[in-house]
Amino acid sequence: MNILALIPARMGSSRFPGKPMALIIGKPMIGHVYERVSKSHWLTDTAVATCDREIYDYITSIGGTAVMTGDQHERASDRCAEALVTLEKSKGIKYDIVVMVQGDEPMTHPDMIDEAVTPLLADPSIQITNLLGKISDTNEFEDRNCIKVVCDLQSNALYFSREPIPTRCKVDSIPMGKQVCIIPFRRDFLLEYTRMSPTPLEIAESVDMMRILEHGGKVRMVPTRHATQSVDTPQDLHRLEAIMAALPAL
Repeated sequence: MNILALIPARMGSSRFPGKPMALIIGKPMIGHVYERVSKSHWLTDTAVATCDREIYDYITSIGGTAVMTGDQHERASDRCAEALVTLEKSKGIKYDIVVMVQGDEPMTHPDMIDEAVTPLLADPSIQITNLLGKISDTNEFEDRNCIKVVCDLQSNALYFSREPIPTRCKVDSIPMGKQVCIIPFRRDFLLEYTRMSPTPLEIAESVDMMRILEHGGKVRMVPTRHATQSVDTPQDLHRLEAIMAALPAL
């Protein structure tokens, strides 16, 4: 199969403007994500999808592939769909699976790509997966930047929220998980996603996956064995720098 990783990134983050180019151990965050993702041996290609020339120029300067997109996209999935069409035309190739990796996940391990893609290779009925991480503590559970998810008994997502779900009351038998933004789509399903109308809960939660659930689709959640921390604020960046400095080289 031809598998493409797309990393959507833009400078205009409302919570942390300029975030993709913020330095971690002397390197822009988007550079860490690109280099770590591209080490997955399952990928045919890796590219950054961006509407900002600064990000485009940086990625190409390190020998990477970047695609300029429009600046109208509210959702990262829509940006990736545009970049997919552009890349297929320029490369003369049709991809089978598109793995969206958010540009604020600098701890991404190449094995996480494999974890997320495996169910699609094993089961043709699965159209999309998300990695599922463990919530580390109460602060993360209460943090609106952490997207919580609850699942059914078949590991399909029931709901994604920035609020503490499924319950604020501690119940040991109820697993509490978070979305890790490594999200493989089957190619045609990603293009179908862009034709779906945006939905009320998608807009309220500001979570791409709610569009799929509200239109009656399923999102298969896949637990990851790797620890990860997204960067949503400058404070996250400072905490993560110390963690990443101690990580072994890939």
